[in-house]
Parts: sequence; structure tokens; C-alpha cells
Amino acid sequence: MGYLNNQVITVDAILTKKGRQLLAQNDGSFRITQFALADDEIDYTLYNPNNTSGSAYYGEAIANMPLLEAFPDDSQIMKYKLATLPRGTAVLPVLDLGYPSITLKQGASLAITPQTLNYLGNTSVNETSGYTATISDVRLLSTFNGIGIQSTAATSQNATSTTTLGTNVSSTVIGTQINLRATTVNTLFSGNTQVKSTLTVVGLDSGARLTIPIIITQTNS
Repeated sequence: MGYLNNQVITVDAILTKKGRQLLAQNDGSFRITQFALADDEIDYTLYNPNNTSGSAYYGEAIANMPLLEAFPDDSQIMKYKLATLPRGTAVLPVLDLGYPSITLKQGASLAITPQTLNYLGNTSVNETSGYTATISDVRLLSTFNGIGIQSTAATSQNATSTTTLGTNVSSTVIGTQINLRATTVNTLFSGNTQVKSTLTVVGLDSGARLTIPIIITQTNS
């Protein structure tokens, strides 16, 4: 990771891990079909309409902030993607997962159907493009998949969602319904009665984002 020179206009575009994988295959499967923009580094509270130098300098502090060099780790960068909302939108859309947190016993299952509030004039809606769900430690789940979206990206993402090397790695799935089943592996607990992680869900149309804790409780000894 590094800082970019903010004295010039810079666009720093990189491939995701999946994009690099497809490029390395060199079989013609690599096609750029989607891109995302984000402004994680920007602190908009620094906008100062009281700057005595005039309106041209209201955003001076923001313009002088260092910009991070892009890197392909979605748990650390591009957490706040830019989204276009309909003109006249008065409130930002927010997600409702139905749970402020999730606690599962070993082997227990749960299906989550995210809803987006305050979106497109509706009180509650299930987004057409679905949702991404990211578990920060996939070892906690023996089943983690998304259903309801048939796009190539969703099918590819869901096919490898529970692949793990036995280390603490994140995993992402896409769907309108997210299915979870807690692990039955006892060695993961290492003498503790609980293991914890986080689940982050993002609406693919609205950009709304929500992170909640997920706790797996040991029942087998």
C-alpha cells in the first residue's frame, strides 16, 4: 500500500482477485464487465463553507488529503462504493437483515433475506441485482451461499464461497437470500465456547451497507 500524488488528477484502476485469476488463465475468459468507484479516504466533514478565502476554497482540506494506492483486498479498501441514486432522493437507503446480530449453535442453519429501506420511493424492497454478503472468517461456516441471482458473477462467486485453506480468510457470495450453516469443527474453538466474526451485506443497486457480528457457539465436545 502507498500514497498517490494528489497534485495531479489520478485514476488508479486495478483488477480484483477474481479478475487476476481469469487473466492468468489466458483462455479468453477475461472480460471487464463491471467496475466500481469509492471514496474511502475522503472525510467530508472537512468541507468548510466558512473558509475566509471564499467558495473556491471550501473543499481545500479535502483536496489536500492523501489518496491511497489501490490494492485488491475488499476487506480493507472500497468499503464505501459510490452509488447513483434517483434525483430528489431525500434520505439514504439502509439495509435491514432482520437481525442486529447472529448467534448460531454448531450445525445450525439460517437463511437471511435482506431488505432495503428508503429506496426508490419504497418503504422496503428486495434489490433487483441482489446483495453481496461477506463473512470475514469463512471457517465459521460449513455452508455459505447465495441464491436468487443467476448472473455469471453470482454463479462464479457462489461456487467457491466455502473454499478455505484452514486459515482465517474472508468469502463473498451474491444473492437475494443468503444461506448460512455453522461449522461443526471443534478444533476451531481452541478451548473457547464461542468463535466470532462479522457479516457485511451490501446492496448491489443502492450501495447500502450493513455489518453485523456473527457468533458460533460450541455444542459438541
